[in-house]
Amino acid sequence: MTARSSTTHGPRVVGVIASRADLSRALGMRKPPDLFELRLDHLAGIVEQLENKLPRLRAPLIITARHPQEGGANNLSLRQRRDLLTRFLPHADYVDVELRSASALRSLLMLAKHKKVRRIISFHNFKSTPSLGVLMVKGRAAKACGANIFKVATLTDTPIEFTRLLDFVTRKNVNLPVAAMGIGKLGAISRILLARAGSALAYASVSTETDIEGQLSLEQLRALGIASRR
Repeated sequence: MTARSSTTHGPRVVGVIASRADLSRALGMRKPPDLFELRLDHLAGIVEQLENKLPRLRAPLIITARHPQEGGANNLSLRQRRDLLTRFLPHADYVDVELRSASALRSLLMLAKHKKVRRIISFHNFKSTPSLGVLMVKGRAAKACGANIFKVATLTDTPIEFTRLLDFVTRKNVNLPVAAMGIGKLGAISRILLARAGSALAYASVSTETDIEGQLSLEQLRALGIASRR
């Protein structure tokens, strides 16, 4: 599966499944997004139910089990996250691993490559948006880890923080597709503008409510013209 040029076609839309209610809603969608992301750290308590229902999800899957310091739920250990990712890898089109975890999960990333599962290497900062130089270093490190896409999600409470993130996406200093999104006071508008500026992926909640400040719903993205191409 090749990442499409977002400047020409717009980003691929990702519907995030992070609860039992999200799963039920996603299963009933007549018009699913381009991809679903399974937040396995949130779904760790219903893995058997989830696994049984995967064939009914009518879109390719991104799997991730987020590190606790990058927004992961349930304070899962490295071993627990590795086990979840390994269990669901046969169902995945993409696996998302944080840059900080890439070394510890190197064997998983190699297995994913062997099985032709694409790798998203991600970086989350909920306190600020680092400088353009720092973001470039992170992106190059992600590429060195074998990333097919570098995902960056940072705090965008101020115009300066948002501009840093926008510059990173538009300058294309990293020879790798970038999926970027803001969190916080300017999160919603940043996601819209970044999607239009070249972000490879646009993430949205499958429900109408979300705990992430700035995250939009699929319905909102579609109303704004950032819609699934399925």
